[in-house]
Amino acid sequence: MAFDFNADEIFEMAEQMERNGAQFYRDAAEKVSDGKSKDLLLRLADMEVEHEETFVEMRKYLSDQDKQSSVFDPEGETVKYLKALVDTRVFFKKKIDATSMKDIFKEALLAEKDAIVFYLGMKDLVPEERGKRHLENIIKEEMEHIRIIGRELSSAAS
Repeated sequence: MAFDFNADEIFEMAEQMERNGAQFYRDAAEKVSDGKSKDLLLRLADMEVEHEETFVEMRKYLSDQDKQSSVFDPEGETVKYLKALVDTRVFFKKKIDATSMKDIFKEALLAEKDAIVFYLGMKDLVPEERGKRHLENIIKEEMEHIRIIGRELSSAAS
């Protein structure tokens, strides 16, 4: 089956990625003992939740055309495929080495970069008339995550 994704499906996937990210940061926070580090990880989890809420809100304003599938998919295979990609590639369950904030930030940075690469790749699969323009907003949100984590990683390294 050839997959042709619309903006609604991409936003649904973005929401799941943000939920996975929030869980990643919460799991890391549970494993660190330093209060300052724990607070930072919980703030990052909160940012993921806020981004999910942003994507939910953005999704509300998609047109009916943005939500239409251009392929016959009565079993919902497209969404299942997207969910599998999200759950196995970006912010998937991984063993977190909580002995170093630097290592936690490195893992987070890799996941955020993977998210951007994923969205850039998905942009090529979404036809212009199906809401391709909305993906730019998702990419900008993820780039902001990288700036924040990169700044914290630099601080942790010094």
